[in-house]
Amino acid sequence: MEHRILPFYMAYPFPMLYQDEDTATRDLTYISQMYPIKAKQCQKRVAQLLDRLDYEGSMIYDEYPDKIQLLRLADMAFDIMQKEEMDEDMGKCDKEMVQIILFYEIYRRRHDNRKGYLKF
Repeated sequence: MEHRILPFYMAYPFPMLYQDEDTATRDLTYISQMYPIKAKQCQKRVAQLLDRLDYEGSMIYDEYPDKIQLLRLADMAFDIMQKEEMDEDMGKCDKEMVQIILFYEIYRRRHDNRKGYLKF
């Protein structure tokens, strides 16, 4: 039996596999810093609500997240934010903005490459 030694470039055939993904995530994060103040407040609160769902096996990390569940989650986040806005004097977020920000936050968490792999 003959043992072959693989050259370095063949041992790791896709060294730049996630480079485009990292670039896209960095760009999205940079652009989100330019959001208007109202959108930034909404994003901060949506991120806090998603922290509760950020665990291994969560529905946000399913390979194909259920659209109805995500819309229900967005409605729940919107309802919570509406109740909080009555108590505090903060900018009002509309339902569509909450959905868009929620989907962005889920995308960002799913493609966070700190561990070196996609989470789904």
